[in-house]
Amino acid sequence: MAAPIKKAQSAPAPQSIKTPKSNMQKVGILIVVLAFISGMLGGFIGGRFSTNRITSLDSTATQQKIASSQSELISGIAKDVSPSVVSINVESTVETDNFFFGPSESISAGAGTGFIVSSDGVVVTNKHVIPENVTKVSITTNEGDSYDNVDVIARDPRSNVDIAFLKINGAKDLKPVKLGDSNQMVVGDSVIAIGYALGEFQNTVTSGIISGLGRPIVASDGSSGSGESLTNLFQTDAAINPGNSGGPLLNMNGEVIGINTAVAGDAENIGFAIPINDVKPQITSILEKGKLEVPYLGVRYIMLTEGLQQRYELALASGAWLKAGNDAQAVVNGSPADKAGLKEGDIIVKVNGEDITLEKPLASVLSKYGVGDQLDITYNRDGKEQTTKATLEVAPES
Repeated sequence: MAAPIKKAQSAPAPQSIKTPKSNMQKVGILIVVLAFISGMLGGFIGGRFSTNRITSLDSTATQQKIASSQSELISGIAKDVSPSVVSINVESTVETDNFFFGPSESISAGAGTGFIVSSDGVVVTNKHVIPENVTKVSITTNEGDSYDNVDVIARDPRSNVDIAFLKINGAKDLKPVKLGDSNQMVVGDSVIAIGYALGEFQNTVTSGIISGLGRPIVASDGSSGSGESLTNLFQTDAAINPGNSGGPLLNMNGEVIGINTAVAGDAENIGFAIPINDVKPQITSILEKGKLEVPYLGVRYIMLTEGLQQRYELALASGAWLKAGNDAQAVVNGSPADKAGLKEGDIIVKVNGEDITLEKPLASVLSKYGVGDQLDITYNRDGKEQTTKATLEVAPES
């Protein structure tokens, strides 16, 4: 687990001379021939140097053209996407308990970034941008239009999913972003980040590359000892600053392939973004049904390690071990897992062919699927590998 967080021709031979004058002629011819050869060599050597210099100049010119073309491309993408990126300002209540004066409330202000996914004003951002005790949300577009009538549609209740949805009431004809395919991104691909840097500089544009895939981190706001464990993140060297949270990470087609989420506090140019494919099921749920339907398998589990394997004498040292505890069933009665035949003691090792590991725990893998999706589950029972199918359902209200 990563530390907590805060891309030539030869001259012809001289002919023989028969007269006594031939020595002089030979000398003259030799001089001429040598001069000719020297001239040819000089021309050849000079040509080599000249060619090398031209090649070097051509290479520099090509690099300049590439850099200029890249700059123009980034500028064009920023211009096209910026109308879909918004700055978010929030106010929330903070309760404190003073020894002398007792409990009291104060107002805390914060800022972040979001992006529009529908013309009528649905906005995606990070959950940590929208505190649970939020009292006011306002949104400002790149054109300077301000909206104070903003609703919080949903904050994903899962601790490993840092996503929230807002709705600008009364908005129309807004420009939504285009969503890309984050599964197509590879290390070294160029990316662009847009955000409300430091909560002050709206639509700041930075660029870089994808530096890593599938990164796990523990993200914290730095003010408390707690943090969220996030997995399967993009790592990027595009500058991401406080206030950029919730903003889009774009590919060079101007499509959103990630949501900027965290930055390493003790390093430079190490930022992290949630792949957009992991969020598409939630976006679809909001846009089609007007609410967030959280998918539900219905299991309680412990991620295995070698230590747990030895302690409990289990068949495997990796996977999600279904085990009851804290008044919770290992497999909830009537749940999709129950209908699929899973039982307490089973160890889930794969979902749709993807390994379940400490780096990719079951919750992280499941978060990329939506209600109604069918899963091929590979599990180990009593030392034997078996498979089953389960269809995700809407999580019951707690």
